[in-house]
Amino acid sequence: MSLDDAEKNAQFAESMGAELPVVSDPGGDVARRFGVIGFGGLYSKRWTFYIDAEGILRAIDKDVAPETAGADIVGKLRALDFPRRKAERAPAPAPAPETETED
Repeated sequence: MSLDDAEKNAQFAESMGAELPVVSDPGGDVARRFGVIGFGGLYSKRWTFYIDAEGILRAIDKDVAPETAGADIVGKLRALDFPRRKAERAPAPAPAPETETED
């Protein structure tokens, strides 16, 4: 979640190749409810909330390191035994056409 507007977040997500949307909260209402509003309401803290499919908050990581966040999230999801999504696979390449050889 970001205090930036939707357009700025969409640009950021696109620049990062993000497959998930970045939630915009320009008024800071949701950030306040989750306790992540930063000093003076100018930013939201980098916390990760792990919420399962039933909407149960399973964990909060309040010590997010941007450099390792992706790997840290995967590790925490595994530790919490969250189900894995099936990876989308690219279609298999078409077989090369057979060529005739002269003997």
